[in-house]
Order: sequence, then structure tokens, then C-alpha cells
Amino acid sequence: MLHSRKLLYINEIVRCGSIRKAAARLNVASSAVNRQILALEEEIGAPLFERLPRGLRLTAAGELCVEHIRDVLKNYERLESRIRGLKMPQAGKVTLVTTVGLASGPLPPILARFLESHPRVRIKLRNDSGSTTVNPVLTGEVDIGLGFNIPATPGIRTLANFDVPVGVVLPPAHPLAQEEGPIDLVDVVQEKLVLAQSGTSLRNIIDLALSPLPLPVEPLLETNSSELIKQLVKCGTGLTLLNPLDVISECRAGELVFRPLFEQHVRHQPMRLFARARAPLDAATSLFVEYLMQELLLLIQELRSKGHLPAGEKAADRSVDTQDDRDQRE
Repeated sequence: MLHSRKLLYINEIVRCGSIRKAAARLNVASSAVNRQILALEEEIGAPLFERLPRGLRLTAAGELCVEHIRDVLKNYERLESRIRGLKMPQAGKVTLVTTVGLASGPLPPILARFLESHPRVRIKLRNDSGSTTVNPVLTGEVDIGLGFNIPATPGIRTLANFDVPVGVVLPPAHPLAQEEGPIDLVDVVQEKLVLAQSGTSLRNIIDLALSPLPLPVEPLLETNSSELIKQLVKCGTGLTLLNPLDVISECRAGELVFRPLFEQHVRHQPMRLFARARAPLDAATSLFVEYLMQELLLLIQELRSKGHLPAGEKAADRSVDTQDDRDQRE
């Protein structure tokens, strides 16, 4: 290592929330971890943590320190990757955060094909709810994020935008699934519904679509689990409103049917691929981002050919690479 163990210890404490848990993950004594904290606090001249009854909380100085530590550790990983690349071209690691729906829907075959073509690249993928997808990227825990309804956030740069309208998901045997083309939302709300939980970004979009209707909408079940929603629709418990990417695998397999809404009811769920603003992507991550964007464009084209997206809709906006990004890939 080219840097002190203090950095690893502090980073692990922040991840775990306590000295005891961090020590267990690092396989060292709690006293050793505590000594490193005290030594760094003395070195900096300010406390890094507030000692609380149920763990530790970063102080303002601690927040600044952890941001620096994660930059150092990330740069060290890049150095290791570049050194390995001298002997093994295209070796590297990609860290990614995405939604549960995307992780269980279109991403598995995309990841499988990428890894088959680039066997020396390793991928670490984690799931988060839509409200927290941006945080691991912002803190430097992962390189890139892919999620829906990502708000404009200082410190985050957009790599690509995809506009995906929400539609109706039905079991194949349902009478409304026997027809094709757009569906009237008035017909849908007269059925039993299982919907995303109130307060989630998806539910906010659904509520916008439902708000002009004269009929009250009372879902049979609400949950923040997209996987549970899909399983309940398969069982015939009710219909739901989701974006077509989250159910593309089930629709291909004939397990579910997706129908778009009539234009006056359409509400979009924008999907964004993003990274930290001040962190250039390394060679492996840049390679994966290029591959992922092409695969997502193919999915958008497939959905458009099935009538699940409006024919004239703009598929995606790509950001322009910075010189740092181009230099990094070279």
C-alpha cells in the first residue's frame, strides 16, 4: 500500500457505522481501529466522529476527511488497474449501482455478454432504491449509476439520458391483454391495482398520470418492491403501472404483457446513466459505459418497434466526453 492504514480503517468505519463492525470486517482488534482514529484526529487537529450511544456520526471535518480518503483509495485502485493493464490489456474493475428493477430485468443478459467479451474485467453491482441510487456515486463508493428520476445533483454528471414512458402491465390471460396498442387509463383504474408505494419516485409519476381522472384510485396493495409487484401481476392479483424496461424479460418470456397508455395519460420516467463530475472514468469503466449505452439504445429500439414507446420519441441524449475522459481511455 502507498498510504496509511488509517485511510482504510476510517473508510470502513463510515461504511459500517461502528468501530466494532469495522474491526470485524477488517479482521483486526477494535482497539487497533480506535487508535488509528485517535491518531488521525490528533494529526488533523479536529474530531472526525461524534461518539453516540448507538455508533458514530461524522463531524463536518470528518465529512471532508472521508471525501478525501475515498478519492485517495479510488485513485489507488485506478493505479493498480493501470499497472495490471501493462501486462493484461483491458483488465480492470467496474463498480455500478442501479435499481432492483433494472438489475432483475434487462441488465443480466447485458452484463453476461459484456463479461464474455471482456473476461479480464470484473464488475461489482449493487442495488438501491431510486431515492438513494445517486448517493454511492456521489460519495465515490461506485463509479457509475443507472436509475430513474435522478434529480439534478451538484457533483454528478450525466453520461446518457433515456426517456421511458410508464405503461400498464397485465397477466397474459387478462381480457385487456388480448388487445394491442395504447390503453385508456380509465379502463385500468376500474381493475384491481398493485402499485409502487406512496412516496417513491415511480409512484409520484403514477399519481401524476392518475390525477386528472374523475375516479378515485385505491390500490389493493402498495409496496416498494418491483419484484413483488411483478409476481403479484403474474398471479392475477391485479394490474400495475411500470416502465417497459423493468418487465422486458417477462414480456419476452410471455409471462407478462405491457401496453402503453393513450397519449393524454402518458407520463415519462427518465432513466439516467451518470458518474461523479470530478472523477474521470478509467479504461475499463469507459469501455463498459460505451457498451451499456449501445445495449440500452437497442432495447429502446426494440420497445419502439413493439409500440411500447412513441415512434417519434427521442431515444437518448448522450453527454459529450471531457478531455479527461478521452485521455483516460487512451
